[in-house]
Amino acid sequence: MSIAGLFAQLLAVALALALAPLLTGWVNQWRAWLQGRRAPGLLQPYRVLHKLFNKESVVAEHATPLFRVAPYIMFGCMALACGIAPTLSTDLPLAPAADAIALVGLFALARVFISLAAMDIGTSFGTLGARREMLIGFLAEPALLMVLFSASLITRSTSLANIVETLAHQPFAIYPSLAVAGVAFTMVSLAENARVPVDNPATHLELTMIHEALILEYSGRHLALVEWAASLKLFAYSCIGLALFVPWGVAEAGTPLAIVFAIPMLVVKLAVGGVLLALIETINAKMRLFRVPEFLATAFLLAVIALLVHVLLGA
Repeated sequence: MSIAGLFAQLLAVALALALAPLLTGWVNQWRAWLQGRRAPGLLQPYRVLHKLFNKESVVAEHATPLFRVAPYIMFGCMALACGIAPTLSTDLPLAPAADAIALVGLFALARVFISLAAMDIGTSFGTLGARREMLIGFLAEPALLMVLFSASLITRSTSLANIVETLAHQPFAIYPSLAVAGVAFTMVSLAENARVPVDNPATHLELTMIHEALILEYSGRHLALVEWAASLKLFAYSCIGLALFVPWGVAEAGTPLAIVFAIPMLVVKLAVGGVLLALIETINAKMRLFRVPEFLATAFLLAVIALLVHVLLGA
């Protein structure tokens, strides 16, 4: 383990913790502007986290230790996922041990614990949200794996760091398999991050909410950790998308100077991605909950088509 690699690993996690709420605020700001509304401040997510961390955490009388520990596990899983994705450098100590399959496993582990915690209290909203969350995860995870496998066939590796190194050194070309996989990844990312058209993070309607139903019983520092983890998940998915489809700009030498130069490139790519996400949410309407399985089944089908296109055509 080199000193430069350890520095890149720690800096990537620290940058994710710092920039994840900012990315959420950026998306919310552009979403409001595109909808003709007055936008909240760019630093509003930080203010919300500061307020929640300074509030007392109220826990239900019959809550088990699982309810209390679930936010910490969810936050840890998302922070580790951000450390696996090559955001600044490909020289990451976690890269040999944690590949794309382990990354999907971290997302699944966080989902299981937050769903169990939602059912732990015994309220109808928590159970409703947990069932919906598990349904989405059951359909989204295979599609995400197929997308990652499509990229791994091109690079002969399931490590995201190796995928970035291989694609970045190849001449610029549009791979039909990656183009189709990119559409599938976008659909999965919208579902996994509770964005329109699958879910609306700004609503509390009983018939439509998924993520909000899971966390209605949380407050104080527990709610702050859950909201921060949700921002980290959006940041992690954004970085995975950049690693698969826009791999240029990531440092490969492992030197501190190269890593510093990679930070502005990452910020620019995340800013552009945030605007595109807000645009997608603006031009689409919230679909009915019963249409979500069809939406994710389409994403899985597109991911399988991408896989077959590469196997049959080699492109």
